[in-house]
Formats: sequence, structure tokens, C-alpha cells
Amino acid sequence: MSPIEIGVLIGLVTVLVLGSGIPVAFGLTAVSLFFLAIFEGPDSLIFTGELFFSGLSNFTLVSIPMFIAMGAAVASSPAGSDLYGALDRWLTRVPGGLAISNIGACAIFAALSGSSPATCAAIGKMGIPEMRKHGYPEELATGSIAAGGTLGILIPPSVTMIIYGISTGTSIGRLFIAGVLPGLMLTLLFIGWSMYYSLRSGTFAKGSRRHFSLREKIEQVPRVLPFLLIIAGILYALYGGVATPSEAAGVGAMLCFVLIAVIYGIRKPKQIWDILSTSTRESVMIMMIIGAAELLSYTLSSLFITQSIAEWIATIGVNRWLLLAIINIFLLVAGFFLPPVAVILMTAPILLPIILQAGFDPYWFAVVLTINMEIGLITPPVGLNLYVIKGIVPDVGLPQILRGTIPFVLLMLLSIILLCVFPEIATWLPERLMGVSG
Repeated sequence: MSPIEIGVLIGLVTVLVLGSGIPVAFGLTAVSLFFLAIFEGPDSLIFTGELFFSGLSNFTLVSIPMFIAMGAAVASSPAGSDLYGALDRWLTRVPGGLAISNIGACAIFAALSGSSPATCAAIGKMGIPEMRKHGYPEELATGSIAAGGTLGILIPPSVTMIIYGISTGTSIGRLFIAGVLPGLMLTLLFIGWSMYYSLRSGTFAKGSRRHFSLREKIEQVPRVLPFLLIIAGILYALYGGVATPSEAAGVGAMLCFVLIAVIYGIRKPKQIWDILSTSTRESVMIMMIIGAAELLSYTLSSLFITQSIAEWIATIGVNRWLLLAIINIFLLVAGFFLPPVAVILMTAPILLPIILQAGFDPYWFAVVLTINMEIGLITPPVGLNLYVIKGIVPDVGLPQILRGTIPFVLLMLLSIILLCVFPEIATWLPERLMGVSG
């Protein structure tokens, strides 16, 4: 069999294995070991343990559990309700104000927590009942929360961007900065649709909601502002060269623990233990996937599959935009079935040489890839956010929730098109702050 044929076979077997419901890390490891033993012989398995752990030897990986601990600390506190409440007070007279409050709170909370399902749960438990009470359509009430929760994997600090940076050898600080403007653009697109839908459906009536005084609007800001300053501080430390990603993540996690202790009184040993145990479980899961992906990457390279795919694409002479369209379709389909971390670890090392050869910027591509992963979070069959929303409002059918997310999926596709037409949306700010990448 040729390397290309072996690669296709590995791809099909991987899809079947992961589709069986086996944990991603175990599935990838099993596929790697099986094909190494078949094509390279049993002796090739001697070094697999060392290969697995070599994928975890990068010191930058320390930032992952730190950012996850930071997110778990925020998610365990009433920070989500404070974010939602603060925004709602300022937007009470704006058409679609409740939906905009939800999206804004989701964007900020998701950036802090790094978890899309946690964001949907934290903001959705407050925002969806409030929107339904004020007559917002079920589709908008559920769809805005489901889509808003996805923003956290694009708006920094983002664990998926860290994974991409480690797997491709690109600068994590530059990746974070590259996600800022696209994240804001996507947030504004979501807000624009929410305002239009609210006006079109006739649910917004001026004076139908309570008017808050300036004092009431300001009084909740001090509880929210420190968390926003942490995000700004992390970004400054990274692009200013003050700290490495691991150092910035460690300080950010420590400050979040201090804030939830001071502001919300979360300081009992059991509360802290629950936060640490939750973040440890998630960190170990991601680390296992990283190690398994390293093993799969070695398998593909050892069997000359990666090199053969790159050479084949180079020889067929496809227009680079057609090539990008094919890659986007592939990423969309992969995102339907696999979590973002698994997709990035499995595909980024293979796709990056192809992207570079086609003349695309690797940081711009990271943003495009991440938006594709966002779409997967609100589309079946996996679509974690859909099931979280369903758990919050069990009386609303899953098809109705899905209808609510469709406009936001279309907006994400529109944002990918805008990034293709205007790549500067992703590249201008990193170049402005950190210079042109080498």
C-alpha cells in the first residue's frame, strides 16, 4: 500500500474507533499502536511509551492546567451572575438588551473560564428564564447563549490557542493577540443579529423593563472589573514580553483564587479542593489527548503519510483558495464529531505545512481553524452546548434550540469569509504590537 492509501485507511479506522464512544486519548493510542505494529513490526512499539511522554515534556504545557484552574475558580463563583447583571443594567433600554447582555456576559465569562459548556450553564441559568419572561422568542433565548458560550475558545486567554501553539511551534502570545479582533467582530455580529431579531419579532417594547439609576448601574462594576483587569494583565504580560505563557497563567490563576476568596468568600478547604479536583480532571484529560496525539503524529510521520500528503497537494496545483475551502469543509466535519482540542492536535501539525506552502499566515489560519471548532460546539451530533442548553430548559425541544443556533452558525461562516477577504482582521494587531512574524 502507498503512504496515501495507508493514511486514508488510518483516517477511516480513527473515525470508526472514536465514533464508538471510546475516550479520545485511548482511541488515538490504540489506532497508533495497531498501525505501527502492522506496518513497522512489533519492535516499533518499544519506544511508544517514551514517545507518549515526550509529547508532555514541553514546559509551555504548564500553562494549560493553570488556565483551567483559573477558569474553574471563576466558574465556581457568582462571577457569571455579576457579569450578566452588570451588563443588563446598562443595556436595559437597548433593543434586544437582554440578548446582548447574555452574549456580552458569555464572551467575558468564557474568556475567563475557558469552558464553553460551563459558560452556557452559568449564564444560561439566569439569562434564558429572564428572556423568556420578557417574551423573547425561544430560538433567540437559547441560541444566543449556546453561540455566546463558544466565544471563549477564540477570545484570549484561550486553551485551544495554547494547544495550537504547542502543536505547531507558533507563538502563543501572538496567537492570543490574533484572536482579539476576530473575537470582537464575531461578538458584534452576534449582537447585531440579536438586535435585529428582537425588533423583527416585536418582543422589544420600550419601558417594558425596569429603569436603573446611574448609581445602580455603577454599584456592580467593582465586582466585575477585577476579573476584566486579569484578562488585560495576562495579554499585556504576554505581548509585552513580561512573562511566558506558563508564568502569566500561574499568576492569573492565583489572582482568580484571591478574588473569589475576597469578593465571594470562597475560601473553605472543601471549596478550594472541589475547584482543584475539577481542574485536575480536565487537565489530565487534555494532557492524555496531547500525549496520544503525539503518538499518532509519530505514526503518520514514520509511515511517510504526512510527507506524502504534503507532496501530493503540492503537485496537484490546486488554487490556494480552493484548497482552503476543502480544508475548511474537512475541519467543519471533524468538528461535528470531535472536541476542539482533539481536532487541533490531530490536524494542525499536518495542515500547517500545507497552509504555509499555499502562502497563508499561520496565525490567521489559527483563527479560521478556531471558528470552525466553535461551529462544532453548536451543531449535532456532538454539539456540547446544545445539550447543556437542553438541560437548562428541558421543556424546549432540541430541534427548536438547533433552529436558534443556525443564524449564529451562518454568522460564523460569514466571519470566516470576512477573514479570507480581509486577513488583516487577524494579522494587523499582532503585527502592530509584536512586529511582523518571521
